[in-house]
Amino acid sequence: MVPAAAVAQAYPTKPIRLVVPFPAGGSLDVVARAIGQKLTEAWGQPVVIDNRPGAGGNIGADLVAKSAPDGYTILEGALSTHAVNVSLYAKMPYDPVKDFAPITLVAVTPNVLVLNASYPVNSVPELLAYARANPGKLSFGSGSNGSAGHLAGELFKTEAGVDMVHIPYKGGAPALQALLAGDTQLMFDNLANSAAQLKAGKLKALAVTTAKRSSLIPELPTLSETGLPGFDIYTWWGFMAPAGTPKEIVAKWNAEVTRILKIAGDEGVLRAAGRRARAGLAGAVRGADQE
Repeated sequence: MVPAAAVAQAYPTKPIRLVVPFPAGGSLDVVARAIGQKLTEAWGQPVVIDNRPGAGGNIGADLVAKSAPDGYTILEGALSTHAVNVSLYAKMPYDPVKDFAPITLVAVTPNVLVLNASYPVNSVPELLAYARANPGKLSFGSGSNGSAGHLAGELFKTEAGVDMVHIPYKGGAPALQALLAGDTQLMFDNLANSAAQLKAGKLKALAVTTAKRSSLIPELPTLSETGLPGFDIYTWWGFMAPAGTPKEIVAKWNAEVTRILKIAGDEGVLRAAGRRARAGLAGAVRGADQE
């Protein structure tokens, strides 16, 4: 029998499948492809992104949970797949704790309340006033049932005492397209997903959903500051392997992804992304203030 340490040292010797349990084009997909490319360069083996959307991420997560624990099928899990769905679905096809070996947290991002730029509401108090006066007339989209965007919208409804219609889509990208098309009026989106459209002036931001303001756009208030005290929801995602994966392989993934994220920050990639998001959000905030 080959020692586990020797297996990990040789790993990988064939292509790796990185499962993203949401459609292509969303923030999880973008991050997976960026890191996957760097892993391919470092290890000399292709890291292939496999989008498996459906059931709030359960389809993709279940595929990984039932895969061979050899390090060649990895999941990019998220808030929905490992924290929310156990309460949302009567029966789960996998155990989010027992069926996975956590590798590393990849990102934590605040959500931002965004509206179509043409919608004639420019502050949270204005939005609350309209929603209370027009029950059931506002709709908000999200990437799926149980996503951070969905939960933020439901918490908003509860805390504000308003009636809005939730429309789930198969991923953050389709939900964003629906908002841009005017099919929905608002969305609680993560910054990475909406930054480009905010910068282009097609969306406007009213507030962040976290307890504290975001360093990316400190002039944008929190929902707590604008009428909903205690409001705090954010998004996270990270890499996970099937339970039973050799700990040496999990450690190798952890070390390499940590190195990639550090280099990205040191080289200014993350800072540049932050500047783009900051510029886009600042413009959207100024536009809302001026209308």
